[in-house]
Amino acid sequence: MTVRDSKDEKIRNAGIETQTGRKWSASSAVQEAESRLRHGDIVGTSCIGRQGLGTTQVQRWGTADTVSRRKMVQDNIRKMEEEIRKAKMVEMGAQGASTRWETTERRLTWSDIWKLEPCRIQFLMRSVYDVLPTPTNLHRWGMTENPDCSLCDRPGNLAHELSSCNTALTQGRYTWRHNKVLRELADTLEKERQKKRRCMKQQPYINFVRSGETGSKTTAHQRGILDGAQNWEMRVDLGQRRAFPEVVQTNLRPDILLWSQQGKRMIMIELIVPWEERCQEAYEQKREKYANLADDVRAKGWCVWVMPVEMGCRGFPAQSMWRMFAAVGIQGKDRRAAVQQLATTAEKSSSWLWWRREDKSWKPSIDWQ
Repeated sequence: MTVRDSKDEKIRNAGIETQTGRKWSASSAVQEAESRLRHGDIVGTSCIGRQGLGTTQVQRWGTADTVSRRKMVQDNIRKMEEEIRKAKMVEMGAQGASTRWETTERRLTWSDIWKLEPCRIQFLMRSVYDVLPTPTNLHRWGMTENPDCSLCDRPGNLAHELSSCNTALTQGRYTWRHNKVLRELADTLEKERQKKRRCMKQQPYINFVRSGETGSKTTAHQRGILDGAQNWEMRVDLGQRRAFPEVVQTNLRPDILLWSQQGKRMIMIELIVPWEERCQEAYEQKREKYANLADDVRAKGWCVWVMPVEMGCRGFPAQSMWRMFAAVGIQGKDRRAAVQQLATTAEKSSSWLWWRREDKSWKPSIDWQ
């Protein structure tokens, strides 16, 4: 497109062709993308769900300049190639399992990839497509006769190795990974808890604008649950078991408990690091587990929020993790950085568990170097 749409007539008529592979032609892809974009101008902007007319602003092909058209074509081709890739993945039983995950996406930039160790990149890529040398895969590939786990007598697929082995659970391997992620989550919430907060009881100011005039844009303050009270306290279920505040009597211990005695507000956060396809199931189980406790606390006149959050064992966060950070007041790049740090910790911990999967002398106190 740069050569074809050049302002120099000699360059346009030079007959330069972009050579690509045998299965994909750049000129054909550009021509098809341009046809789709012209058809989009005819169809117009369609509203989805409860969107109102004019809610979505879309760049139209007919009114775009040369640079904008080039970007529109590139984005359209990328979108179509991604749809083709996903359609092919759905047809695959094992390698396409990521299409059924109940998690959000995890983006890796080239800067992130260059910083990763080769063993971590290998684990992350091969675990997503389930091509790691698990006992079941080795048996399927004809390399071993026994498909059972090295720690127990159950089939050793990837889900079993990373989240379902009873022997590994008894030895504390999954608890060690859970506590690693929990410590990172607690550090983030502790920094947010220690921030100075202004009183939010006053009514928000409304800037009225006279007819025919244009008002100045104001940035609204994003309120979080922590902004509704002062003197927050926090307890984390790490190391020794923490007692529940003297509001009700219970044996349950949420992973993270935030409460304000002055404002009578309480936040219960329960972290789960499950297999990515079982995030919704884990969420429902934990929410039901603390439902009665939340009702008992509400009966004492408190406002209670129960927030189960899931971080997939391979570092793919569930939507509940994003909602929790937004609810407590962590927004924008701070939230993205916090979720990325939790994802890195979960993936790194699972990678360490994988490389030591055949070590029967596991100690919960072990740490990576």
